[in-house]
Amino acid sequence: MKPIVVQDIAKRYGKKKETVEALKGISFEVEQGAIFGLIGSDGAGKTSLFRILTTLLLPDGGNAWVDGLDTVKDFKAIRKRIGYMPGRFSLYPDLSVEENLAFFATIFNTTIRQNYSLVKGIYEQIAPFKNRRAGKLSGGMKQKLALCCALIHRPSVLFLDEPTTGVDAVSRREFWEMLKDLKNEGISILASTPYMDEASLCDRVALIQEGKILSTDTPAGVISAFGKPLLAVKSPRMLHLLNMLRSFDMVADVYPFGEYHHVVMKREGEEKMLEAGLKEIEKDITIMPVVPHIEDCFMALMKN
Repeated sequence: MKPIVVQDIAKRYGKKKETVEALKGISFEVEQGAIFGLIGSDGAGKTSLFRILTTLLLPDGGNAWVDGLDTVKDFKAIRKRIGYMPGRFSLYPDLSVEENLAFFATIFNTTIRQNYSLVKGIYEQIAPFKNRRAGKLSGGMKQKLALCCALIHRPSVLFLDEPTTGVDAVSRREFWEMLKDLKNEGISILASTPYMDEASLCDRVALIQEGKILSTDTPAGVISAFGKPLLAVKSPRMLHLLNMLRSFDMVADVYPFGEYHHVVMKREGEEKMLEAGLKEIEKDITIMPVVPHIEDCFMALMKN
């Protein structure tokens, strides 16, 4: 039995001509004890899917099962087995750290002491602020408290909707280290994120855009399917370089990527021709082959 099975899930908002299709036949499965990443930009449909899987929203089509239970028929049983951390901080800002934890433990008919071993590593980082109101915590500390509250009843499946959005880089890294520890505890995790670099931290990923799954694979599998030569190019005049690159017939696509422009070639073996053509026009150019990132693959899939 797989902890999450999603089969042709559809969701629409609005009426008649104003209908918006948020999800268009989404399907995927999550393996036991794995971290599955749902990667996509804002408005891709991630939150709608999470609300359906956590029984907060009814689908307009398709079926989904969590821990072997139907998300529509067995919603009460599912709510006892899952942990859910929504995109927005949803704890009680006027309660202290300790009071929030005690409250959520009581809801699930358990105690902090009973499941402390699961949250110990996370809680120890916020323990110095246990008497501080949750609303006064930093962004990173709020996320750690929210994760503790989502785990306090020892769920079998954990849903994290953009858990690191708006959090600094150090806190993001620490958060994903915590998820690895939870995975080792046997908890299956579905996490959504708009950050492409976080995709490489998952066991499997689904790239989603405009309510559709573009690709589902391991991060390495997504990258290996890229299939075209990729170059990184830069010069002192980056805007001029961008327009220049777009004029070459051998270039399939070009877009800014950090301090470089990434250039997708139509065919292998034409990289030297492009370099020679560029240097005839612009002498001070750096050009080198690079390994695709998840973001390159995502952009290629969107273009197709």
